[in-house]
Amino acid sequence: MTLTIEQLLNAMWQDYLALTPDAKPIHQLFADLNQGIVVNDHIALRTFNLEKVSLDKITKPFIEAGYQPVDDYQFPAKKLFARYFQHPDGTLPKVFISELKVEELPQHFQEIIYELVSQVPEKTVNQQGFCYSGRPWDITKEQYKKLASESEYASWVAAHGFRPNHFTVSINHLNSHPDIHSVNQLLLDNGYVMNTSGGLVKGSPDVLLEQSSTLAKEVEVNFSDGVMKLPGCYYEFALRYSMPDGQLYQGFVAASADKIFESTDATLGTK
Repeated sequence: MTLTIEQLLNAMWQDYLALTPDAKPIHQLFADLNQGIVVNDHIALRTFNLEKVSLDKITKPFIEAGYQPVDDYQFPAKKLFARYFQHPDGTLPKVFISELKVEELPQHFQEIIYELVSQVPEKTVNQQGFCYSGRPWDITKEQYKKLASESEYASWVAAHGFRPNHFTVSINHLNSHPDIHSVNQLLLDNGYVMNTSGGLVKGSPDVLLEQSSTLAKEVEVNFSDGVMKLPGCYYEFALRYSMPDGQLYQGFVAASADKIFESTDATLGTK
């Protein structure tokens, strides 16, 4: 059965909720203050740049639904490439997909990732729901720990597989909170732990985008040799500013996104 884009996005949201204990109560918190309306600015997905599971493969159901590529971003320190997509229907969220440049990792880390991806059946990748299908491979705790020692991003994808990494509340659509600082204060007052890497607020009016995010809470993850508690997903908040033509800026800011990526870093909460 082919899903409509609305059904696909809803299925992704349900999958995301299962890995993000904070998301449902935060969503409800803002819904209660905004007549039940919370608009999603964008969804983010992660993958490896190996052909079988590349960004282009993850993008397929979105392209088929009318999404179009808009801009590319590079994150040299994290060895990542990213592209964002937008739908002609402005009420649909943007989709931000990143992929790890596996070839830039040391050889023994590459070998672990190649072994994991070799387990993925080709037919699985071609299914419409692959982008929220979870982890399609077996992995040991030792493999996870090795990847984590080199790349937090690699270990997150290895542990969780293919699913939304975060959803994003559009502050522009909140009647209750006019700026990112009041949003952050509400979250802090309600006991949510925020990502402070690079500051509580990433970006500024000067770059036309301000962002903040919770830190991913730990969830239990099954490995082939046991269970570990690891960071799951996080919730982001974005405020966009108007460009000279009066239209809201729709892109992303690489320096800010670089810090937002760290919301799943297991060590961030201990720094």
